[in-house]
Amino acid sequence: MNKIIALAFFLFTSTILSSQTNESKSTDTSKPFVLGVIDEIQSKELGEKRILNIYLPEGYKADDSTKYPVIYLLDGSADEDFIHIAGLVQFNSFEWVNQVPKSIVVGIATIDRRRDFTFPTTIEKDQKRFATSGHSDKFIAFIEKELQPFIDKKYKTNDSKTIIGQSLGGLLETEILLKKPTLFNKYVIVSPSIWWNNGSILNQDSVIFQENFNQKTEVYVAVGKEGLTPTEIPRVMEIDANLLAEKIKASKSKNIKVYFDYFPQENHATILHPAVASSFKFFYQIKEKE
Repeated sequence: MNKIIALAFFLFTSTILSSQTNESKSTDTSKPFVLGVIDEIQSKELGEKRILNIYLPEGYKADDSTKYPVIYLLDGSADEDFIHIAGLVQFNSFEWVNQVPKSIVVGIATIDRRRDFTFPTTIEKDQKRFATSGHSDKFIAFIEKELQPFIDKKYKTNDSKTIIGQSLGGLLETEILLKKPTLFNKYVIVSPSIWWNNGSILNQDSVIFQENFNQKTEVYVAVGKEGLTPTEIPRVMEIDANLLAEKIKASKSKNIKVYFDYFPQENHATILHPAVASSFKFFYQIKEKE
């Protein structure tokens, strides 16, 4: 008798649980939260496929005539800087904030940043420590010949192109600014690894220093309290970043604008977010309403 009662109780309980489960399934309204789109491009320059995380602004429609600025983000993987930078862009473009025009954000997912963001070095210790380094020329060619044309063809873009990068990404930006300055008209260079190859990038000549350089270009350089650089030849990142800003300021061209920002309360790990927010205030100064 006890076994019969126990079996009956088990069947009754199972029926209730099954009913609750089925009811839960029927009332489940959860769905994915979509921040952007994932695209990809096959690169001949790099010999590999690259993932692109793309944020499209509110109101973006493929069939209307509105075109948008593009913000290219180095280290743009979902588990790197894409989400929080896309969030900054979204927040600053809210109608009630109106700091930044609605923009497309293209996050370039990382595969090997040491390979992609550095030019060849003569420092043997760094050659061994960063064995894949020294191929920034291919990555710059990828940006110029493949990535920008791909984005311009597929998405509704205007002529405003910004690039954001930190550390080795800031080094790459500096190289682009000095060698291929017209690829972008706004540069956000945060805690750049100027120490690479004993700071040789500071000796690089460029057309931006010539009086006839006629593309309006804005450069924002930021650095935190970071101290000595990771190289056998002692350098201080704050000083290097300042030297870079001063070098750019020395341009004879009236079309180059540069702003140097120092964040003494931030370090190499925390500076990117506040620096990018600050750069927007530099690039897009809000005019007070009359």
